[in-house]
Amino acid sequence: MKIQIDIEATPQEIRSFFGLPDLEPLQREIVDVIRKNMSAGIDGFDPMTVMKPFILPEQSQAFTSLQKSFWNAMMGHSSRSHKAEDDKEHSK
Repeated sequence: MKIQIDIEATPQEIRSFFGLPDLEPLQREIVDVIRKNMSAGIDGFDPMTVMKPFILPEQSQAFTSLQKSFWNAMMGHSSRSHKAEDDKEHSK
């Protein structure tokens, strides 16, 4: 037996139904302050510094490691393809 119920409601209606607070005005205010400080060039409001609290060190290290492995793979592939081309030219 399977029962399916479809409810059409906005996120704001669902939040109020469950008694959750409306954080939209607070979020809008915080984003406006961050935007203003980034535009003014205030120290500590560059994109990486602003996002740093939301990026866990493990995630940052994993991303850096992934970037390095991609870079090494591309460099290795590039050097191998040039080496193969050089070998072909020398064999002629």
